[in-house]
Amino acid sequence: MSNPQQLRYSKEHEWLSAAEDGVSTIGITEFAANALGDVVFAQLPEVGSTVAAGETCGELESTKSVSDLYSPVTGEVTEINQNVVDDPSLVNTAPFEGGWLFKVRVSGEQDELLSADEYAAFSSS
Repeated sequence: MSNPQQLRYSKEHEWLSAAEDGVSTIGITEFAANALGDVVFAQLPEVGSTVAAGETCGELESTKSVSDLYSPVTGEVTEINQNVVDDPSLVNTAPFEGGWLFKVRVSGEQDELLSADEYAAFSSS
């Protein structure tokens, strides 16, 4: 399992892209997608809502369980991935590409975001 080096990661297994024009993309890691099993439903935050770093902002439901979705940053939701709402299995098949979840105009970051190597060490322990 390889974690893209350009992303940063939370201990709740979300990834965060570098901000482009102040907006970052957020998704869950391949590790989290594999642990969840087949994702069958995604409840994402609403566009225009504010999310807070480390706080729950949605849910992912799989054939095994329901898991909270956490935001790794504070900011305003600018976009959700409607493709994931329509086809939640994208979270499993392409967690770092087409399975991204939402975008946030970042106003504050969580202090404890990890590099790809730090996340790999964390998720394997």
